[in-house]
Amino acid sequence: MKILRLGHAMYVLTSKKGNRYLIDPFFDMNPGCPSEYQTEEFLSTIKGVLLTHGHFDHSSGLDKLRKANPDCLVLAQYELALILGKKGFNNVYPLNFGGSFDFDDMRATMVQARHSSSYGELEGMPIYAGESAGYVLEFTGDRTVYHSGDTMIMSDMKLIQDLYQPSIAILSSSGQFTMGPREAAYAVENLLDVDYVIPSHTFPSEQSAISKDILNGLLQAFPVVGNMIEKDKELKDYLSNQTKTKVVVLGYGEEETF
Repeated sequence: MKILRLGHAMYVLTSKKGNRYLIDPFFDMNPGCPSEYQTEEFLSTIKGVLLTHGHFDHSSGLDKLRKANPDCLVLAQYELALILGKKGFNNVYPLNFGGSFDFDDMRATMVQARHSSSYGELEGMPIYAGESAGYVLEFTGDRTVYHSGDTMIMSDMKLIQDLYQPSIAILSSSGQFTMGPREAAYAVENLLDVDYVIPSHTFPSEQSAISKDILNGLLQAFPVVGNMIEKDKELKDYLSNQTKTKVVVLGYGEEETF
């Protein structure tokens, strides 16, 4: 399988069959997503979308995706699914914790995360959108991936590991709104037993950003973004003395084959 990073928490996972699954679309205010992955040609190839929660940096790209791929299936937590249905999305499948959906070559199971969720905060008063979630993605004849979503550290990660046995974890580790590198490192060393961990929910620096203008605009509108720049390397430093799990730091637009 292949994992492509397009945003601070946006990934495309490509199966052996070539099916593409997009997690948390975030395009317009994303300083790192290369333009070739925002085209109708690419977006029309997405098999399914998985939303961890409704915050703008995880869902604001849905309109662009719908325009290019109107029948693409969107998985979302129950309350968020209802909101999207009222906004005209015609192929939304609601899940709640423990629920699963079977794609052609992948089973997606929604698991708990510890984080808030709202929708439409850039348009006015935010709407309650249920609770944040993570996903366990079991690919047929291939690896199982745990995407934590935005979360603090939690003992449920041990249950997720014991039950689903993921070998790859994509972990939020930026601090500020999720657990930081220290907590993510503890999870890797004590709660999970994965071969690879990918640090997530971090932002690029001015040197590594695809669009410096978008990054500067984002920093002006949301100065707290500055606290989440290049935290990936900190997780790698925390785990430098262990050999069990390899830390895979993915740049924006960078794809790794597992």
